Amino acid sequence: METAVDESIRKHVRVYVTVFIALMALTLITVTLSTLHLATPVAIVVALCIAGIKASLVAAYFMHLISEKKVIVAALTLTVVLFLVLMVLPVSHFADRGL
Repeated sequence: METAVDESIRKHVRVYVTVFIALMALTLITVTLSTLHLATPVAIVVALCIAGIKASLVAAYFMHLISEKKVIVAALTLTVVLFLVLMVLPVSHFADRGL
């Protein structure tokens, strides 16, 4: 006889396994893209995008931020936006120089 608790545990385990598989797939994509010998700015942007997705998955599910209050989500969103701004500035600088 299954209880609601058993089903809840199975649901959480299923989510964790799915996130783990997504993280492994993104890692394999990163390694595969590194063999394509992309231009340095493009490679950096692609690698940072994939790393950002992976970090978001870890923060949302393994750090349980997906179920947190709006203030924490707003602080995390602000952090991501500022991070992206700080990453775009150097890349745009080098792109303007033709490197």
